[in-house]
Amino acid sequence: MRNLTAGVLALLATTTLGTSALAETLFVQAGRLLADPATGKVETARTVVIENGKVVRIADGYVSEPGGKVLDLKDSFVLPGLIDSHVHLTNEQSPNSRLNEVTRSPADEALVGAGFARKTLLAGFTTVADLGATNQAIFALRDGIRRGDVIGPRILAAGSAVSVHGGHGDVNGYSEEVMHVLRPTSVCSGPDDCRRAVREQVWLGADIIKITATGGVLSNTAAGLNQQFSDAELSAIVETAHRMGRKVTAHAHGVDGINSFLKAGGDSIEHGTYLDADSVALFKKNGGYLVPTLMAGDFVYRIASGPNNFLTPAQTAKALDAGPKMLAMARRAHEGGVRIAFGTDTGVSAHGDNAGEFVLLVKAGLTPLEAIQTATVNAADHFGLSNEIGSLAPGKTADLIAVKGDPLQDVAVLKAVTSVVKSGVVVK
Repeated sequence: MRNLTAGVLALLATTTLGTSALAETLFVQAGRLLADPATGKVETARTVVIENGKVVRIADGYVSEPGGKVLDLKDSFVLPGLIDSHVHLTNEQSPNSRLNEVTRSPADEALVGAGFARKTLLAGFTTVADLGATNQAIFALRDGIRRGDVIGPRILAAGSAVSVHGGHGDVNGYSEEVMHVLRPTSVCSGPDDCRRAVREQVWLGADIIKITATGGVLSNTAAGLNQQFSDAELSAIVETAHRMGRKVTAHAHGVDGINSFLKAGGDSIEHGTYLDADSVALFKKNGGYLVPTLMAGDFVYRIASGPNNFLTPAQTAKALDAGPKMLAMARRAHEGGVRIAFGTDTGVSAHGDNAGEFVLLVKAGLTPLEAIQTATVNAADHFGLSNEIGSLAPGKTADLIAVKGDPLQDVAVLKAVTSVVKSGVVVK
Protein backbone atom coordinates (compact mmCIF):
# COMPACT_ATOMS: atom_id res chain seq x y z
CA MET A 1 0.00 0.00 0.00
CA ARG A 2 1.23 3.45 -0.90
CA ASN A 3 1.91 6.04 1.77
CA LEU A 4 -0.17 9.16 1.92
CA THR A 5 1.57 12.42 1.15
CA ALA A 6 3.66 14.31 3.67
CA GLY A 7 0.97 16.97 3.81
CA VAL A 8 -1.56 14.45 5.06
CA LEU A 9 0.85 13.02 7.59
CA ALA A 10 1.42 16.53 8.91
CA LEU A 11 -2.19 16.56 10.05
CA LEU A 12 -1.33 14.00 12.69
CA ALA A 13 0.90 16.41 14.55
CA THR A 14 -1.84 18.98 15.06
CA THR A 15 -4.31 19.48 17.88
CA THR A 16 -7.85 20.71 18.10
CA LEU A 17 -7.28 23.30 20.80
CA GLY A 18 -4.02 25.02 19.95
CA THR A 19 -0.54 24.24 21.23
CA SER A 20 -0.41 25.67 24.75
CA ALA A 21 -1.90 22.51 26.24
CA LEU A 22 1.00 20.50 24.84
CA ALA A 23 3.63 22.14 27.07
CA GLU A 24 2.77 20.03 30.11
CA THR A 25 3.03 16.27 30.49
CA LEU A 26 -0.29 14.43 30.63
CA PHE A 27 -0.58 11.28 32.73
CA VAL A 28 -3.59 9.18 31.73
CA GLN A 29 -4.16 6.71 34.56
CA ALA A 30 -6.09 3.78 33.09
CA GLY A 31 -7.81 1.10 35.12
CA ARG A 32 -7.80 -1.17 32.08
CA LEU A 33 -5.85 -0.48 28.91
CA LEU A 34 -6.06 -2.02 25.45
CA ALA A 35 -3.01 -0.28 24.01
CA ASP A 36 -2.66 -2.44 20.90
CA PRO A 37 -5.93 -3.93 19.65
CA ALA A 38 -3.97 -6.18 17.28
CA THR A 39 -2.93 -8.27 20.28
CA GLY A 40 -6.17 -8.07 22.24
CA LYS A 41 -4.12 -7.84 25.44
CA VAL A 42 -5.77 -5.84 28.22
CA GLU A 43 -3.50 -4.57 30.97
CA THR A 44 -4.59 -3.23 34.33
CA ALA A 45 -3.36 -0.24 36.32
CA ARG A 46 -1.30 1.47 33.62
CA THR A 47 -0.40 5.10 32.94
CA VAL A 48 -0.08 6.48 29.42
CA VAL A 49 2.50 9.29 29.57
CA ILE A 50 2.00 11.95 26.89
CA GLU A 51 4.20 14.88 25.86
CA ASN A 52 3.91 17.19 22.85
CA GLY A 53 0.98 15.25 21.47
CA LYS A 54 2.83 11.92 21.45
CA VAL A 55 2.89 8.86 23.67
CA VAL A 56 6.20 8.85 25.56
CA ARG A 57 5.79 5.61 27.46
CA ILE A 58 3.28 3.33 29.12
CA ALA A 59 4.17 2.92 32.78
CA ASP A 60 3.20 0.22 35.24
CA GLY A 61 0.89 1.44 37.97
CA TYR A 62 -0.53 4.93 38.42
CA VAL A 63 2.26 7.48 38.09
CA SER A 64 2.48 11.27 37.85
CA GLU A 65 5.06 14.03 38.28
CA PRO A 66 4.99 17.53 39.73
CA GLY A 67 3.80 20.04 37.14
CA GLY A 68 2.09 17.39 35.07
CA LYS A 69 -1.63 17.00 34.47
CA VAL A 70 -3.44 13.82 35.55
CA LEU A 71 -6.46 12.36 33.78
CA ASP A 72 -7.91 9.90 36.26
CA LEU A 73 -9.48 6.99 34.37
CA LYS A 74 -8.88 4.35 37.01
CA ASP A 75 -12.52 3.29 36.78
CA SER A 76 -12.50 3.11 32.97
CA PHE A 77 -11.49 1.02 29.99
CA VAL A 78 -9.04 2.94 27.79
CA LEU A 79 -8.27 2.21 24.14
CA PRO A 80 -6.93 4.08 21.08
CA GLY A 81 -9.00 6.81 19.45
CA LEU A 82 -11.41 5.41 16.89
CA ILE A 83 -11.17 5.85 13.11
CA ASP A 84 -14.20 6.11 10.82
CA SER A 85 -13.14 5.46 7.24
CA HIS A 86 -16.30 6.85 5.62
CA VAL A 87 -18.21 9.95 6.71
CA HIS A 88 -19.85 13.01 5.14
CA LEU A 89 -19.40 15.77 7.68
CA THR A 90 -21.04 18.64 5.80
CA ASN A 91 -24.54 17.18 5.60
CA GLU A 92 -27.00 14.79 7.20
CA GLN A 93 -29.97 13.08 5.53
CA SER A 94 -33.33 14.58 6.39
CA PRO A 95 -36.56 15.61 4.67
CA ASN A 96 -34.76 18.87 3.81
CA SER A 97 -31.71 17.28 2.18
CA ARG A 98 -32.66 18.07 -1.42
CA LEU A 99 -33.54 21.66 -0.52
CA ASN A 100 -30.26 22.11 1.34
CA GLU A 101 -28.36 21.08 -1.77
CA VAL A 102 -29.60 24.15 -3.63
CA THR A 103 -29.82 26.69 -0.77
CA ARG A 104 -26.56 26.23 1.14
CA SER A 105 -23.28 27.78 0.06
CA PRO A 106 -19.91 26.05 0.61
CA ALA A 107 -19.43 28.42 3.56
CA ASP A 108 -22.74 27.27 5.05
CA GLU A 109 -21.71 23.65 4.55
CA ALA A 110 -18.37 24.20 6.28
CA LEU A 111 -20.08 25.72 9.32
CA VAL A 112 -22.64 22.92 9.43
CA GLY A 113 -19.73 20.50 9.15
CA ALA A 114 -17.98 22.12 12.11
CA GLY A 115 -20.92 21.21 14.32
CA PHE A 116 -21.00 17.65 13.04
CA ALA A 117 -17.21 17.36 13.41
CA ARG A 118 -17.49 18.29 17.07
CA LYS A 119 -20.17 15.63 17.62
CA THR A 120 -17.97 13.07 15.88
CA LEU A 121 -14.92 13.83 18.00
CA LEU A 122 -16.85 13.79 21.26
CA ALA A 123 -18.24 10.38 20.24
CA GLY A 124 -14.66 9.06 20.30
CA PHE A 125 -13.68 9.26 16.64
CA THR A 126 -10.36 11.10 16.49
CA THR A 127 -9.70 10.47 12.77
CA VAL A 128 -12.16 10.27 9.88
CA ALA A 129 -12.11 10.05 6.11
CA ASP A 130 -14.66 12.34 4.49
CA LEU A 131 -15.56 10.68 1.21
CA GLY A 132 -17.71 13.16 -0.63
CA ALA A 133 -18.41 16.83 -0.06
CA THR A 134 -18.11 20.17 -1.80
CA ASN A 135 -14.39 20.78 -2.24
CA GLN A 136 -14.32 24.26 -0.72
CA ALA A 137 -16.39 23.25 2.30
CA ILE A 138 -14.59 20.09 3.36
CA PHE A 139 -11.07 21.32 2.64
CA ALA A 140 -11.77 24.48 4.66
CA LEU A 141 -13.15 22.41 7.55
CA ARG A 142 -10.18 20.03 7.44
CA ASP A 143 -7.72 22.91 7.49
CA GLY A 144 -9.64 24.80 10.18
CA ILE A 145 -9.48 21.81 12.50
CA ARG A 146 -5.80 21.46 11.73
CA ARG A 147 -5.17 25.08 12.72
CA GLY A 148 -7.24 24.74 15.89
CA ASP A 149 -9.98 27.15 14.78
CA VAL A 150 -12.65 24.55 15.56
CA ILE A 151 -12.58 21.20 17.29
CA GLY A 152 -13.06 17.96 15.44
CA PRO A 153 -11.32 14.81 14.30
CA ARG A 154 -8.38 15.01 11.93
CA ILE A 155 -9.81 14.64 8.47
CA LEU A 156 -8.56 12.87 5.37
CA ALA A 157 -10.70 14.54 2.72
CA ALA A 158 -11.63 13.33 -0.75
CA GLY A 159 -13.69 16.35 -1.71
CA SER A 160 -15.97 15.80 -4.69
CA ALA A 161 -16.22 12.20 -5.84
CA VAL A 162 -14.97 11.33 -9.31
CA SER A 163 -18.15 10.24 -11.08
CA VAL A 164 -19.62 9.57 -14.53
CA HIS A 165 -21.86 12.05 -16.28
CA GLY A 166 -25.43 11.27 -15.25
CA GLY A 167 -24.44 8.69 -12.66
CA HIS A 168 -24.13 8.48 -8.90
CA GLY A 169 -22.12 11.49 -7.79
CA ASP A 170 -23.42 13.72 -10.55
CA VAL A 171 -26.35 16.06 -9.80
CA ASN A 172 -29.73 14.47 -10.47
CA GLY A 173 -33.40 15.30 -10.14
CA TYR A 174 -33.38 19.10 -10.59
CA SER A 175 -34.02 21.28 -13.64
CA GLU A 176 -31.31 21.17 -16.28
CA GLU A 177 -30.25 24.74 -15.48
CA VAL A 178 -29.78 23.95 -11.78
CA MET A 179 -27.91 20.72 -12.49
CA HIS A 180 -25.40 22.52 -14.73
CA VAL A 181 -24.68 25.00 -11.95
CA LEU A 182 -24.29 22.34 -9.25
CA ARG A 183 -22.33 19.77 -11.28
CA PRO A 184 -18.82 19.31 -9.82
CA THR A 185 -15.75 19.40 -12.06
CA SER A 186 -14.93 15.86 -10.89
CA VAL A 187 -17.61 14.42 -13.21
CA CYS A 188 -15.97 12.83 -16.26
CA SER A 189 -16.43 10.62 -19.32
CA GLY A 190 -13.69 8.65 -21.07
CA PRO A 191 -10.25 7.63 -19.76
CA ASP A 192 -8.52 10.92 -20.58
CA ASP A 193 -11.23 13.05 -19.00
CA CYS A 194 -11.18 10.83 -15.92
CA ARG A 195 -7.41 11.31 -15.64
CA ARG A 196 -8.10 15.05 -15.75
CA ALA A 197 -10.70 14.76 -12.98
CA VAL A 198 -8.32 12.86 -10.68
CA ARG A 199 -5.48 15.30 -11.25
CA GLU A 200 -7.78 18.24 -10.63
CA GLN A 201 -9.01 16.79 -7.34
CA VAL A 202 -5.41 16.34 -6.20
CA TRP A 203 -4.63 19.90 -7.32
CA LEU A 204 -7.58 21.23 -5.32
CA GLY A 205 -6.47 19.42 -2.15
CA ALA A 206 -7.78 15.85 -2.04
CA ASP A 207 -5.98 13.52 0.37
CA ILE A 208 -7.64 10.45 -1.14
CA ILE A 209 -9.59 9.85 -4.35
CA LYS A 210 -13.17 8.66 -3.98
CA ILE A 211 -14.99 7.36 -7.05
CA THR A 212 -18.50 6.10 -7.66
CA ALA A 213 -17.89 2.85 -9.53
CA THR A 214 -21.57 1.87 -9.50
CA GLY A 215 -24.96 3.43 -9.07
CA GLY A 216 -25.95 4.52 -5.58
CA VAL A 217 -29.00 4.37 -3.38
CA LEU A 218 -29.33 8.09 -2.70
CA SER A 219 -28.78 9.43 -6.21
CA ASN A 220 -32.18 10.54 -7.48
CA THR A 221 -32.10 8.51 -10.66
CA ALA A 222 -33.45 5.09 -11.59
CA ALA A 223 -30.09 3.94 -12.95
CA GLY A 224 -29.69 0.82 -10.81
CA LEU A 225 -26.74 -0.20 -8.67
CA ASN A 226 -24.47 -1.75 -11.29
CA GLN A 227 -21.17 -0.63 -12.83
CA GLN A 228 -21.17 2.88 -14.32
CA PHE A 229 -17.51 3.54 -15.23
CA SER A 230 -16.04 1.53 -18.08
CA ASP A 231 -13.11 -0.78 -17.32
CA ALA A 232 -10.82 1.57 -19.26
CA GLU A 233 -11.99 4.53 -17.18
CA LEU A 234 -11.41 2.62 -13.93
CA SER A 235 -7.88 1.70 -14.97
CA ALA A 236 -7.11 5.30 -15.92
CA ILE A 237 -8.42 6.59 -12.58
CA VAL A 238 -6.46 4.13 -10.45
CA GLU A 239 -3.24 4.56 -12.42
CA THR A 240 -3.45 8.35 -12.29
CA ALA A 241 -4.24 8.50 -8.59
CA HIS A 242 -1.41 6.15 -7.69
CA ARG A 243 1.03 8.12 -9.83
CA MET A 244 0.05 11.20 -7.83
CA GLY A 245 0.50 9.48 -4.46
CA ARG A 246 -3.17 8.99 -3.65
CA LYS A 247 -5.10 5.87 -2.76
CA VAL A 248 -8.41 5.26 -4.50
CA THR A 249 -11.56 4.00 -2.83
CA ALA A 250 -14.73 3.13 -4.70
CA HIS A 251 -18.36 3.43 -3.77
CA ALA A 252 -19.59 0.13 -5.22
CA HIS A 253 -22.74 -1.94 -4.74
CA GLY A 254 -23.02 -4.10 -7.86
CA VAL A 255 -20.65 -7.03 -8.17
CA ASP A 256 -19.60 -6.01 -11.70
CA GLY A 257 -18.35 -2.65 -10.44
CA ILE A 258 -16.72 -4.18 -7.37
CA ASN A 259 -14.76 -6.75 -9.32
CA SER A 260 -13.81 -4.42 -12.19
CA PHE A 261 -12.46 -1.83 -9.74
CA LEU A 262 -10.46 -4.43 -7.80
CA LYS A 263 -9.07 -5.83 -11.07
CA ALA A 264 -7.98 -2.30 -11.97
CA GLY A 265 -5.88 -2.18 -8.78
CA GLY A 266 -8.22 -0.11 -6.59
CA ASP A 267 -7.39 0.06 -2.91
CA SER A 268 -10.74 -0.36 -1.15
CA ILE A 269 -14.47 -0.78 -1.63
CA GLU A 270 -17.14 1.20 0.18
CA HIS A 271 -20.41 -0.73 0.76
CA GLY A 272 -19.76 -3.89 -1.33
CA THR A 273 -23.40 -4.99 -1.19
CA TYR A 274 -23.40 -7.65 -3.90
CA LEU A 275 -19.83 -8.95 -3.61
CA ASP A 276 -19.33 -12.61 -4.50
CA ALA A 277 -16.68 -15.33 -4.20
CA ASP A 278 -14.65 -13.74 -7.00
CA SER A 279 -14.72 -10.44 -5.10
CA VAL A 280 -13.39 -12.15 -1.98
CA ALA A 281 -10.55 -13.69 -3.99
CA LEU A 282 -9.69 -10.30 -5.53
CA PHE A 283 -9.69 -8.58 -2.14
CA LYS A 284 -7.28 -11.17 -0.81
CA LYS A 285 -5.08 -11.08 -3.90
CA ASN A 286 -4.79 -7.28 -3.85
CA GLY A 287 -4.70 -6.82 -0.08
CA GLY A 288 -7.59 -4.39 -0.40
CA TYR A 289 -10.01 -3.34 2.32
CA LEU A 290 -13.79 -3.54 2.51
CA VAL A 291 -15.59 -0.71 4.31
CA PRO A 292 -19.07 -2.22 4.83
CA THR A 293 -21.03 0.87 6.05
CA LEU A 294 -23.72 -1.30 7.63
CA MET A 295 -25.35 1.66 9.36
CA ALA A 296 -26.12 3.23 6.00
CA GLY A 297 -27.88 0.11 4.76
CA ASP A 298 -29.83 -0.21 7.98
CA PHE A 299 -30.81 3.48 7.93
CA VAL A 300 -32.03 3.75 4.34
CA TYR A 301 -34.04 0.53 4.65
CA ARG A 302 -35.75 1.72 7.82
CA ILE A 303 -36.60 5.09 6.24
CA ALA A 304 -37.79 3.56 2.95
CA SER A 305 -40.00 0.98 4.67
CA GLY A 306 -41.31 3.25 7.41
CA PRO A 307 -44.36 5.53 7.69
CA ASN A 308 -42.35 8.76 7.31
CA ASN A 309 -40.35 7.94 4.21
CA PHE A 310 -38.80 11.12 2.80
CA LEU A 311 -36.83 9.44 0.01
CA THR A 312 -37.78 9.90 -3.63
CA PRO A 313 -39.33 6.95 -5.52
CA ALA A 314 -36.00 6.16 -7.23
CA GLN A 315 -34.14 6.27 -3.89
CA THR A 316 -36.81 4.20 -2.15
CA ALA A 317 -36.66 1.36 -4.68
CA LYS A 318 -32.88 1.06 -4.33
CA ALA A 319 -32.98 1.35 -0.54
CA LEU A 320 -35.47 -1.49 -0.27
CA ASP A 321 -33.31 -3.59 -2.57
CA ALA A 322 -29.83 -2.99 -1.15
CA GLY A 323 -30.40 -2.16 2.50
CA PRO A 324 -31.42 -5.62 3.78
CA LYS A 325 -28.54 -7.36 1.96
CA MET A 326 -25.62 -5.57 3.58
CA LEU A 327 -25.43 -7.49 6.86
CA ALA A 328 -25.18 -10.84 5.02
CA MET A 329 -22.57 -9.30 2.70
CA ALA A 330 -20.35 -8.38 5.62
CA ARG A 331 -20.73 -11.87 7.07
CA ARG A 332 -19.65 -13.45 3.75
CA ALA A 333 -16.68 -11.14 3.49
CA HIS A 334 -15.55 -11.77 7.07
CA GLU A 335 -15.91 -15.53 6.72
CA GLY A 336 -13.91 -15.31 3.48
CA GLY A 337 -11.01 -13.54 5.18
CA VAL A 338 -11.48 -10.09 3.61
CA ARG A 339 -9.80 -7.29 5.55
CA ILE A 340 -12.42 -4.93 6.97
CA ALA A 341 -11.98 -1.28 7.91
CA PHE A 342 -14.61 0.48 9.98
CA GLY A 343 -16.78 2.99 8.13
CA THR A 344 -20.32 4.20 8.64
CA ASP A 345 -21.26 6.53 5.77
CA THR A 346 -22.41 8.85 8.55
CA GLY A 347 -24.26 11.78 7.09
CA VAL A 348 -26.66 9.17 5.80
CA SER A 349 -27.32 8.23 9.43
CA ALA A 350 -26.85 10.79 12.22
CA HIS A 351 -23.47 12.24 13.14
CA GLY A 352 -22.29 11.23 16.59
CA ASP A 353 -24.01 7.84 16.36
CA ASN A 354 -21.05 6.29 14.50
CA ALA A 355 -20.38 3.63 17.15
CA GLY A 356 -23.64 1.91 16.23
CA GLU A 357 -21.63 0.29 13.45
CA PHE A 358 -19.82 -1.85 16.05
CA VAL A 359 -23.07 -3.52 17.04
CA LEU A 360 -23.90 -4.32 13.43
CA LEU A 361 -20.42 -5.70 12.76
CA VAL A 362 -20.86 -8.10 15.67
CA LYS A 363 -24.26 -9.11 14.25
CA ALA A 364 -22.40 -9.86 11.00
CA GLY A 365 -20.17 -12.34 12.83
CA LEU A 366 -17.18 -10.35 14.04
CA THR A 367 -16.13 -10.70 17.65
CA PRO A 368 -16.12 -7.50 19.71
CA LEU A 369 -12.32 -7.44 19.50
CA GLU A 370 -12.40 -7.87 15.72
CA ALA A 371 -14.92 -5.05 15.47
CA ILE A 372 -12.64 -2.78 17.53
CA GLN A 373 -9.70 -3.75 15.33
CA THR A 374 -11.60 -2.54 12.25
CA ALA A 375 -11.74 0.98 13.76
CA THR A 376 -8.17 1.07 15.06
CA VAL A 377 -5.33 -1.01 13.65
CA ASN A 378 -7.15 -2.01 10.45
CA ALA A 379 -8.31 1.49 9.57
CA ALA A 380 -4.86 2.88 10.30
CA ASP A 381 -3.33 0.31 7.94
CA HIS A 382 -6.02 1.05 5.36
CA PHE A 383 -4.79 4.65 5.19
CA GLY A 384 -1.09 3.83 5.47
CA LEU A 385 -0.90 5.48 8.90
CA SER A 386 -0.04 2.56 11.16
CA ASN A 387 3.11 4.32 12.37
CA GLU A 388 1.02 7.21 13.67
CA ILE A 389 -2.43 6.10 14.83
CA GLY A 390 -4.49 2.99 15.57
CA SER A 391 -2.63 1.88 18.70
CA LEU A 392 -0.89 3.41 21.70
CA ALA A 393 2.88 3.03 21.75
CA PRO A 394 5.88 5.32 22.30
CA GLY A 395 6.24 7.77 19.44
CA LYS A 396 2.68 7.46 18.19
CA THR A 397 0.07 10.20 18.22
CA ALA A 398 -1.70 10.37 21.58
CA ASP A 399 -5.29 9.66 20.57
CA LEU A 400 -7.29 7.70 23.14
CA ILE A 401 -10.79 7.26 24.49
CA ALA A 402 -12.36 5.81 27.62
CA VAL A 403 -15.62 4.01 28.35
CA LYS A 404 -17.27 2.48 31.36
CA GLY A 405 -17.70 -1.26 31.11
CA ASP A 406 -15.82 -3.70 28.92
CA PRO A 407 -16.23 -3.31 25.13
CA LEU A 408 -14.67 -6.75 24.64
CA GLN A 409 -17.72 -8.19 26.37
CA ASP A 410 -20.34 -5.70 25.14
CA VAL A 411 -19.23 -3.63 22.17
CA ALA A 412 -22.28 -1.38 22.59
CA VAL A 413 -20.55 0.46 25.46
CA LEU A 414 -18.55 2.25 22.75
CA LYS A 415 -21.72 4.23 22.05
CA ALA A 416 -21.18 6.01 25.38
CA VAL A 417 -17.61 7.36 25.33
CA THR A 418 -16.80 9.24 28.54
CA SER A 419 -13.35 10.70 27.78
CA VAL A 420 -11.52 11.70 24.60
CA VAL A 421 -7.90 12.74 24.10
CA LYS A 422 -6.78 13.88 20.66
CA SER A 423 -3.11 14.57 19.96
CA GLY A 424 -2.47 14.79 23.69
CA VAL A 425 -5.24 17.32 24.37
CA VAL A 426 -8.17 16.38 26.59
CA VAL A 427 -11.30 17.36 24.62
CA LYS A 428 -13.84 15.45 26.73
